[in-house]
Amino acid sequence: MKNEFSRTALIFGQSSIEKLSKCRVAVFGVGGVGGYAVEGLVRSGVGAVDLIDSDTVSITNINRQIIALHSTVGHYKVDVMEKRIADINPDCHVKTYKCFFLEDTANMFDFTQYDYVVDAVDTVKAKLLLAEICTRLNVPIISSMGAGNKTDPSAFQVSDIYKTQYDPLAKVMRRELKKRGVKKLKVVYSREQAVKVDPDQVRELLSVEDLNKRTLPGSNAFVPSAAGLLIASQVIKDLINYD
Repeated sequence: MKNEFSRTALIFGQSSIEKLSKCRVAVFGVGGVGGYAVEGLVRSGVGAVDLIDSDTVSITNINRQIIALHSTVGHYKVDVMEKRIADINPDCHVKTYKCFFLEDTANMFDFTQYDYVVDAVDTVKAKLLLAEICTRLNVPIISSMGAGNKTDPSAFQVSDIYKTQYDPLAKVMRRELKKRGVKKLKVVYSREQAVKVDPDQVRELLSVEDLNKRTLPGSNAFVPSAAGLLIASQVIKDLINYD
């Protein structure tokens, strides 16, 4: 019988599609990387997805985030993604959380319910906490390293955190994970050296409000999407034990 996942079943088999339909994946961060990760998971037939992100769509998200359109600016990202998922696979069960993942919100989540966790958040503190919790509970997790100021989508690869190179975020994560006794963490990272952004250009293009928040990296349409889809592919293959 033809359905949304018939072409996927030709590759992985109908039994894998049935298995994916019973899986639940949590995606922390639904931005440039996380949004495309969700897209890949849902279009592959994952049956339940938890979306965690407190942010709303900004006009500056349009260049790289799959949920960012002029019509969605100002809307919560998790709400926009939930609506999109319903149009892709109405049978996918979606739960949304409009919050940052921090120590004081971690108790909102029962990680034992998840078959896989995707870390696509921006802060080191949240990434470390997710890695610690998933390691302790033996829940599979994949974490996105830096995608900002990169131009080569082909430079991304899946690796263990302790085998990464050229990524400043991964370097910090390695050091901090070692302190916490986390001996392994599957990550997607780029071997490309980051482009150096002209500070004067940053001040010219970004608002005072943005500059006061943090140092924002440059980005584009093809790098975060590549990282997100690579994450989705790895999650799908792990869930169905595909070599």
